[in-house]
Amino acid sequence: MLVQSIVLGLIGVFCIMDSRLLGRLNFERPLITCTLVGLALGDLKTGLAVGASMELISMGLVNIGGAVPPDMNMAAIITSAFAITTSATIETALAIAMPIAVLGQFIGVIGRTVLGTLTHVADRAIEQGNFKKAYSMHIVWGTIIYALLYFVPIFLAIYIGTDAVEAIVNVIPAWLTAGLNLATKFLTAYGLALLLSVMLTRDLTIYFFLGFFLVVYLGLDITAIAIFACILALILNSVKFKKGAAAADGPAPADDYDPLEDDDL
Repeated sequence: MLVQSIVLGLIGVFCIMDSRLLGRLNFERPLITCTLVGLALGDLKTGLAVGASMELISMGLVNIGGAVPPDMNMAAIITSAFAITTSATIETALAIAMPIAVLGQFIGVIGRTVLGTLTHVADRAIEQGNFKKAYSMHIVWGTIIYALLYFVPIFLAIYIGTDAVEAIVNVIPAWLTAGLNLATKFLTAYGLALLLSVMLTRDLTIYFFLGFFLVVYLGLDITAIAIFACILALILNSVKFKKGAAAADGPAPADDYDPLEDDDL
């Protein structure tokens, strides 16, 4: 477990640094993060399954301004690792996702507080003309602190906590497991509802109901709906731009008098 804990800790550091040093390649999305964990632990199928569920839960979580949302990146790594390395079902493993995400949120607040202090140190260094120190505060020490804030909790959770979590899972009664499974479904629905509350408009609602009725009455799966949606989008896009091109290529209006032009004498 030592090597696996180190590897998963490094995966956590790499994913969280995505939007901070690498640009934004979406490595910190739960689906990608859990896939990397599945590859590292040799169970890609479980990693993808946990990642898909975690992605649905986190869809409605948006970091606005200085607000720090629950850390779904840390939760995704630890949850998928527990699902793979213990005998727990995916639903039971997902039940610990939100507590871990809230813990990650608390750690994120501490990290931002420390980084804010480093910013003031860098400001004073700039005023003194010590640009090398200011550079090290932002690029070197800021990166190291942020990396440790992710590596240490993930490492400890995987290395020390796996056996403890498995023991707890084994003593959970069936009625409580059923309740946890139901709560997980509610969390997924809640995340999707938050996303729809932002996406649904008067013009887009009709497409949502179209997809819903295709699933209910035709029994199509998500892959079929996605293919159908792409084809429909291409058709609508083609119709829209053809109309625009026809309007642009049409005859000029009869009343094209320009008052700035000289009248013919």
